[in-house]
Amino acid sequence: MKNDVAQLTAKEILEREFKTAMRGYKPEEVDAFLDQIIKDYETFNERIETLENELKKAQKSNEPQRRSAVQQTQPQTTASGTTNFDILKRLSNLEKEVFGRKLYEDR
Repeated sequence: MKNDVAQLTAKEILEREFKTAMRGYKPEEVDAFLDQIIKDYETFNERIETLENELKKAQKSNEPQRRSAVQQTQPQTTASGTTNFDILKRLSNLEKEVFGRKLYEDR
């Protein structure tokens, strides 16, 4: 099945009628098989609903952790308005001037 949605419901399977022919299948066997398919469909639908509910609960409980993780990854700004990245860049430039460009050219 290409799309994510089942094309048949348990009710549609139950209500499906087949034409009979002279040498057709035994209706009792077909009905028994369709009953088994209906039970599987209902079991799968219940399982899907359970998993979707668990996923929603997990997403809600992880929301505060995701927010704090995002806040921690954002650049920290000092009182003067510079970020940690700006400070590190300035330190790198100072090291180049003090220790010479040779230190950075060897890398």
